[in-house]
Amino acid sequence: MNPTQRQAQPTSHKLMPEVMWLVPLAFLAVFYFFPLSSILQVSFARSEAGWLAALSDTLASPVTQRVLGFTIWQALLSTLLTLVIGLPGAYLFARYQFAGKSLLQALTTIPFVMPTLVVAAAFNALLGPRGWLNLGLMQVFNLPQAPLNLTNSLGAILLAHIFYNTTIVLRMVGDFWSHLDPKLTQAAQVLGANPWQRFWRVTVPLILPAVSAAALLVFIFDFSSFGVILLLGGPRFATLEVEIYTQTISLFNLPVAASLAIIQLACTLTLTVIFTRLSHRVSRPLSLRPQTYTQVRLANWKGRLFASAMTAILLTLFILPLASLALRSITHIDTNRLGPEPAQHGLTLDFYRELSINRRESMFYAPPTTAISLSLGYALATVVLSMVLGMPAAWSLAHSARSHFSRLMDPILMLPLGTSAVTLGLGFIIALDQPPLDLRNSWVLIPFAHTLVAFPFVVRSLTPALRSIRPQLRQAATVLGASPGKVFRFIDLPLVGRSLLVAAVFAFTISLGEFGATALIARPEYPTVPVAIYRLISQPGTMNYGQALALSTILMIITSAGILSIERLRIADVGEF
Repeated sequence: MNPTQRQAQPTSHKLMPEVMWLVPLAFLAVFYFFPLSSILQVSFARSEAGWLAALSDTLASPVTQRVLGFTIWQALLSTLLTLVIGLPGAYLFARYQFAGKSLLQALTTIPFVMPTLVVAAAFNALLGPRGWLNLGLMQVFNLPQAPLNLTNSLGAILLAHIFYNTTIVLRMVGDFWSHLDPKLTQAAQVLGANPWQRFWRVTVPLILPAVSAAALLVFIFDFSSFGVILLLGGPRFATLEVEIYTQTISLFNLPVAASLAIIQLACTLTLTVIFTRLSHRVSRPLSLRPQTYTQVRLANWKGRLFASAMTAILLTLFILPLASLALRSITHIDTNRLGPEPAQHGLTLDFYRELSINRRESMFYAPPTTAISLSLGYALATVVLSMVLGMPAAWSLAHSARSHFSRLMDPILMLPLGTSAVTLGLGFIIALDQPPLDLRNSWVLIPFAHTLVAFPFVVRSLTPALRSIRPQLRQAATVLGASPGKVFRFIDLPLVGRSLLVAAVFAFTISLGEFGATALIARPEYPTVPVAIYRLISQPGTMNYGQALALSTILMIITSAGILSIERLRIADVGEF
């Protein structure tokens, strides 16, 4: 390498993080900021006093203050409970190898893909007034009415949020934890540290970036919760997202809805700025090891007892509602027989057969095979787009953590997660209707909308892993003449390959289960699986409800098969270095 090359290379390294932002920024500008600003402009144009007066009036409203208070409270409580369940599970997946581990990981990921309508139906099938648990208790104890009633309660909301979001902690923290060098805690043990001291003084500081990232994502999802609150919380509970929906769809009060959307965005931006500052303080380069080196088999009774107890908790939390849903899809229950007499049960496949019959001869009917094919196609497109956008953003954040530009971009990446799906969907319809962006009737708009939600997950999954790579490895490659592209290919990529697979799982499952924006922009004759389920479950009648459960069960099976395939996927040394 001649002196000119040695002088030019540091400059290219300095410019590279900023250059890597061009594609993610262009995508956000076209498919996020432009539609959002368009719908806000149209909404506030309906306010005679102007946008500032509308925003001020909304903030001063007691209703808004009550809704905002409940939104923050339930999100905090849900996040804490999710961490209580998720962190021990992440430790189990990170440190132990045991039979059925891949299957258990896949099963714990399925809830994340299920539409909120399906989750509500699953919990109703298990815990509702005519759910399996209440039916069993009524029959065993000869009770005249259901002894348990969690519907329209805060308990149902918290259970559903834990059910949804625990997989975020299991995946993000568990993967990062699984690559920490066990010699670090072994060295502390040699120096006389007891297990408690080793955990708090060694392990916790090391996994704190991944825990913080997971907790932030869980909080944002709980903060912007819509379907869970609407269907399981009942009329007494409302988050900002539910209130935006009510003001937009039911009352058509667009100025108030726009004001609430701005409040929600401001809260999300504040949270992500705080998180960014904290993550820069706790992130550090680490010595990473492959899972074959860090994980051990269950050899003693304490480990086996912990694994058995944790597996039982995870199976109870995740599998019982899903199993109740699947069983209900092949069971006909005569709910007309109330009281102490048990309801009549009967196994049937009629709900599955009816899926392929268009009895109403609807113009917009689509067989389940069409909905499934579309959903899988959109999911694969979302994975590709999310990786193309998320990888350069994560690389830039990891390599220029102290840059003012990166600190500005870090919280901006999270804004799509905290944006109302209703607001953004309407923004797509209003903004993307003129050439060269006339995409309202184009299929590509759906994977673009899904990518807005998925690629922040990719960034959050990859950034802690990239930051943990020791700089000496990259510096040695640079001294040997490797370009930034080769450094990424031969140093960064093998070390974060497993995190790439985790990010792909998140992008794939998010796309399969996305409903809010898709319901507004998808063409009626080309529905995704969640949209098809919504159509069925929103129509009266036992047969429509049963078909919705049947289609939901099919979605669960496809999801579990896809996740199991990704779990077993290995491309050369990528995924386990």
